[in-house]
Amino acid sequence: MRQLIACALLVSVACSAPPAAGGRGHGDAPTAPEPQPHAHAQRPTADHRFDDAEAWSKVFDDPKRDAWQRPAALVAALGIEPDEVVVDLGTGTGYFLESLSRAVPQGRVIAVDVEPNLLAFVERRVARQKLTNVVWRLAEKDDPKLVERLDLVLVVDTYHHIGERSSYFKRLAKQLSPRGRVAIVDFRMGHFPVGPDDSHKLAPEVVEREMKLGGYALCKSWDGLPYQYVLIFAARCPATGAPKGAS
Repeated sequence: MRQLIACALLVSVACSAPPAAGGRGHGDAPTAPEPQPHAHAQRPTADHRFDDAEAWSKVFDDPKRDAWQRPAALVAALGIEPDEVVVDLGTGTGYFLESLSRAVPQGRVIAVDVEPNLLAFVERRVARQKLTNVVWRLAEKDDPKLVERLDLVLVVDTYHHIGERSSYFKRLAKQLSPRGRVAIVDFRMGHFPVGPDDSHKLAPEVVEREMKLGGYALCKSWDGLPYQYVLIFAARCPATGAPKGAS
């Protein structure tokens, strides 16, 4: 669920203040445990609260974010069809919701998070922006509370906040439609102007290995973001390779 951060999913330890800049993975360093990306348990590499929605909005919705997050380009790369059901897993304050809503005029967007205060912020945002095809869902740490047939699950800066990730996404796969896929967007290793410390990141090869254990295949990657990787998974990749629009 960023997230499936951005958005973060699965949070429990209090955080005193939001990070200075960037996406949902920012500010992880002060309270997060040391990561264990190769551990069998697949523990979160960051585990803290995002309950101050107004404060976090200054980070997640910073206008400067658009330059490196490239929401319109990312949504286009995901090859979303107009009638699809799309999940923003770890929606945070709903940064991606307007872009996703526009992509599915005959479909629906489900904003999912574990923080009630963030979803209250999302509710106000949806009303203000008149996003009539967007609904929101309060999740639990180990359950996104999704019962619909899903065509796309977008997980931005959130994957590393989820525990027991292979099992989590294996359960989620039961809700995917025949064209269903999971797009994981998270920060690359290295020092960048935005993003968490490397100790809180998961390398793309770790994500691929964990998703494979959950029953997924990597269908496509996209290199269109300066600081983040984009990996698109499905239970079975289309015969042509990638979902339409990815390159």
